[in-house]
Amino acid sequence: MTTVPYDVIAIGCGPFNLGLAALADSLDDVNLAVLDSRPEFTWHRGLMFDDAMLQVSFLADLVSLVEPAHPLSFLSYLRDNDRLYQFYVREKFHPTRREYEAYLRWCATQLDSLHFGHHVADVVWDGEFFVLSVERGDRVVSLKARHLVLGVGTEPAVPAALAGLPPERFLHSADYLFRREDLLRAGRVTVVGSGQSGAECALDLLRANAAGGPAVSWLTRTQSFAPLDYSKLVLEMTTPSYVDYFHALEEPARDRLVKEQWRHYKGISSDTLEEIHDVLYQRDLNASPMASVDLQCAVAVEAAVARADGIELTLRHTDSGRTFEHLCDAVVAATGYSNRPLPFLKSVDPLVRRDAAGRWVINRDHSVGVSDDALGGRLFVANADLHSHGVAAPDLGIGAIRNATILNAVAGREIFRLPKSTAFTSFSLPR
Repeated sequence: MTTVPYDVIAIGCGPFNLGLAALADSLDDVNLAVLDSRPEFTWHRGLMFDDAMLQVSFLADLVSLVEPAHPLSFLSYLRDNDRLYQFYVREKFHPTRREYEAYLRWCATQLDSLHFGHHVADVVWDGEFFVLSVERGDRVVSLKARHLVLGVGTEPAVPAALAGLPPERFLHSADYLFRREDLLRAGRVTVVGSGQSGAECALDLLRANAAGGPAVSWLTRTQSFAPLDYSKLVLEMTTPSYVDYFHALEEPARDRLVKEQWRHYKGISSDTLEEIHDVLYQRDLNASPMASVDLQCAVAVEAAVARADGIELTLRHTDSGRTFEHLCDAVVAATGYSNRPLPFLKSVDPLVRRDAAGRWVINRDHSVGVSDDALGGRLFVANADLHSHGVAAPDLGIGAIRNATILNAVAGREIFRLPKSTAFTSFSLPR
């Protein structure tokens, strides 16, 4: 790496900052580096089921929705791996999650701007640049950048009621495949949570149950095992047109909409729900004795205690308000993710403006609002703006547009042409 100041340093290398590097790779006048503490690029390895499908189309790759002819598009990956015709004959718009990760890794090998094994320990603003203290093995180096992009991603979120359970009997769904054999040896396994991750873990356990595996309970706080709302006009809420509308709303309206629209990004694939029902139906036809299966909606975990004979969960039935006990040997928490803490920004954080709920104020171009122009450079976020940009924020389909918006803002000109209209629906009041 060079000691010359960079135009942009992106911290964290998930799909969004990887896409930023891909788009910036074609630019001669934007000097960018991406730093990640991990030794190599990986993506959701603990949930990489063989048959798990991406929930968006292959066009939601790193670049296509901005630059369809880009050499790092998904179609370019297929051509480079001599699989383009096979994909064409397959006639499925959604690649498997495993293939999408292979595509991401293929992109990563072609980008010299990525630097793994680089842990950002501290960031300060010196009046002209962001100065980063970066740990590389046993060395600490200093790097400078005019602008930063934060893409450190999320980490598993565990509810307080489950936080004290012993690790040998408890795991988050993010680690499911790493601990799968332990779960199959348990007598009774309970999955808590009903998003896509919870459904995939439950499906795998139900298949194992039908083959003589453990008893399975699948619990959710919601009123049903609800499908992802993937209808065409609803999908327009993941377009830049809707992001424009959403960002212009007042904060209370945005907060209300995020709560109401949870099925747009937290629901379960209809295909996965169909597979689960098929497994349950075939299981019902089997005359051989099998361990029990229990699916329960509208129950919330109030407490969890480790006992000698297993884990005792105290559950509250939300419709009746009554509580009851549930005993199992292992718990899988499919309870989502939360933004990672940013301890390296402790000196910059006081300069950031916050909304009424204490969250960072995020501008439409994904830059962070700061007090009185306290920073000469800009701080951008990737997928930390659900509260300001709506349900599109975590969607892979918005990644290329967000990255093009950031690079245009950094350059001060329209390097990448952004679409002017992306939805048939009119979201705002008529003029």
